[in-house]
Amino acid sequence: MSRTYPNYFARIGVSDAQARAKVEAAFQTIFFDPAEKFYHDVDVASPAGPATGCMEDTGNHDARTEGMSYGMMMAVQMDRQDLFDKLWAFSVKYMLLREGRHEGYFAWSVQLSGVHNAEGPAPDGEEYYAMALFMAAARWGDGEGIFNYTEQARTILRHCVHQHELVPTGQPMWDPDNHYIRFVPDALYTDPSYHLPHFYELFADRADPCDRDFWLEAARASRAFIAASAHPVTGMSAEYTEYDGATRLMFRKPAAYYSDAYRVAMNIALDTLWNGRDEGTAQVVTRLQDFFWPIAQEDFKAYHLDGAATEEPAMHPVAITAVLGAASIASDSVHADGWLQRFWDEPLRKGNRRYYDNCLYFFCLLMLSGMYKVY
Repeated sequence: MSRTYPNYFARIGVSDAQARAKVEAAFQTIFFDPAEKFYHDVDVASPAGPATGCMEDTGNHDARTEGMSYGMMMAVQMDRQDLFDKLWAFSVKYMLLREGRHEGYFAWSVQLSGVHNAEGPAPDGEEYYAMALFMAAARWGDGEGIFNYTEQARTILRHCVHQHELVPTGQPMWDPDNHYIRFVPDALYTDPSYHLPHFYELFADRADPCDRDFWLEAARASRAFIAASAHPVTGMSAEYTEYDGATRLMFRKPAAYYSDAYRVAMNIALDTLWNGRDEGTAQVVTRLQDFFWPIAQEDFKAYHLDGAATEEPAMHPVAITAVLGAASIASDSVHADGWLQRFWDEPLRKGNRRYYDNCLYFFCLLMLSGMYKVY
C-alpha cells in the first residue's frame, strides 16, 4: 500500500522543520547527552567480536529486550546503522538464549555487563527485534553473519511461532489457537500492549512465507482484541488480561491502568498511520482522550479501568501525555488538537525513571512529526 507520513503537529502551527528539529534533539538527548542519555557503549570492536552498546532502564539499572529493541527501532528510523549494530551485537552476545526450552529467545533482563538477571524472555522484545531487523534490511541491506538482518528476523519469528515444534518442552510466544501474543511463552494470558497488528501486517510479507496466513490472522485478531478488551467508557486497557479480556492484576500493582497499558494508545496510533483507520481501535483512543482531558492538569495516578483513581501516583506520567498526544492520529475527540499541544509543550523526563517515559515520548514524537516510516 502507498503510505504518507504527515506532520500532525502542523494542526497546531508547528512547521516540518520545527518538528524534525525536536525529534533530532530528543534523539541526541537519549543517546548522547552526558547527563540524560540512557544509551551506553559497552565493548570496543576487536578480533573477538563487534562493538556493542546497550540501553539502560534507568529505574532498574539493567538492560531489557524491551529497551534494546526500542533502541534499534530508534536507530533505524534515524539512519544510525552504527548504533543499531552495537545494540544488536550486545543482544546476540549477552541476551540470546542458546540452549534449553527458551533456545532462540532472548533473556529479558541482564546487567549492563551482560550478566543475566533472568533466563526467560518477554515477547514484546522479540517482536520489536524482528521488526527493527526487517527495517534495517530494507534501509541498509543485509550483511554477513549476525548482520544478515533478514535472516536474523526470520529466525526470531520462526521460534516465536514454532517453538513447540523446534525445541523439546518449548512454548511459542503466540498462541497457536487464537493467534494472541502471550505475556510469556508459558502463560495462557496476554498483555494488550504487546499486540502490534501493524507489525504483523509486515511480518506477513517478510517472515517465512509459510507463516503468512498466521500473521495476517494475528493482525486481525489483535485489532479485535484491543477494541473488545478496552473499557467501553474510559477507553483504558489493563496491563494484563485473560484471553477473554478480563483484567488480571499481577505483581502487586495497585490498579489495572499502569505502565505497560499506556502503550496501547501509541500502538493504535502507529497502526492507523501505517495501515489506515480501524473503527474499533479508533473509538478506544477517542474515549481515552475524552476521559483524560478534564484531569490533564492534575497529577496522573494509577487508575482502575472505570476511571477511579488510586492514591498511587503514575510511575510514568510523561508517557501518559505522550501517548495521548499520539492518539490524535486516530482519535475523533474534540480534544485531539489540545492533546497535540499538551504533548508538544511537554519536555523529556529527567531523573531515574526517564527511560520508559522517554522511549514512549520519542516514538510518539517520531510518528506525529511524520518521521516514523516503514522501510
